Amino acid sequence: MSARQLFVIDPLARLNPAKDTSVALMQALQRAGGQAWCCELADLSAEHHPDGGYGAWVRATPLTFAEMACQEGRWVVPDPWVTCGAIQWLPLDHFPVVWMRKDPPVDEAYLYATHLLELGERRGVRVINRPASLRAWNEKLSALRFGHRMAPTVVSSRVDTLARFARERGEVVLKPLAGRAGQGVVFVSAAMPGLRALLELVTQMEALPVMAQAFLSGVRAGDKRILLVDGEPLGAVNRVPSDGEFRSNLAVGGQPMATELTAVEREICAELAPALRAEGLFFVGIDVIDGRLSEINVTSPTGVREVERLGACPIADQTIARLLASSPVGSS
Repeated sequence: MSARQLFVIDPLARLNPAKDTSVALMQALQRAGGQAWCCELADLSAEHHPDGGYGAWVRATPLTFAEMACQEGRWVVPDPWVTCGAIQWLPLDHFPVVWMRKDPPVDEAYLYATHLLELGERRGVRVINRPASLRAWNEKLSALRFGHRMAPTVVSSRVDTLARFARERGEVVLKPLAGRAGQGVVFVSAAMPGLRALLELVTQMEALPVMAQAFLSGVRAGDKRILLVDGEPLGAVNRVPSDGEFRSNLAVGGQPMATELTAVEREICAELAPALRAEGLFFVGIDVIDGRLSEINVTSPTGVREVERLGACPIADQTIARLLASSPVGSS
């Protein structure tokens, strides 16, 4: 039988196949002769394993995808674009590879799911990305491991500390540590009225730390998403903010543009690669603004559809090919 891979995702009905990276990866797996299955967080359980002891189980659904084509600069989505097979109750190690692709927030349900996935790891399942690393690599804080590559940054709950940093830098960006897709990111100036009140709000009266970074005016030329597979950059897309907006995330109106990597960006990728490989972070998206590392996205990095559409680069197929070449995912 061909290789099976399980994708832990948000509800299938919510995914936009013309934009969703998980869908692109599942379709690529099917093209490679494999079988994609899916489940949600609530479908994971721990029960007695047939081989003895306890293991993870899953309520999973096999999927069959219709092929999609990119025509005149856009993806044409067939109707239906996916067909779901019968739900089956299976031990997690029925799947040699499991993709953890549930979108943030990294809340209690998400964290508990990573522990259940680790039960599968102990029985030989390869989980992408490694559950322990999903817990350890907060997508904002993990970039501090490579702080010399970042814009000047402070992380604190204290209003005085954040206000002092804003005065020193003049213009800063505030980022909630659990945010995603640009949500909750705020631009502030040291001279703006009500700065301390805003800092009280974003820290929830000094109960939660936030990240403050010096504002990089180069963001107006774009925020580059670079997709790394097993530490190697396979593709990138430049996201340009819309008029009147400093955030470049596609979810808040940023426009994707074709791009190439600069020498500095390749240096950043090469520096990150050993740590990503060592930590089991096989599929990662980093964000770079004006040659500065901004974030390291490990939960459910996006951008594959845009890279494929703008650059005619089959990055999903390349990703699956590398995975199949590096994992024992043969017949069962």
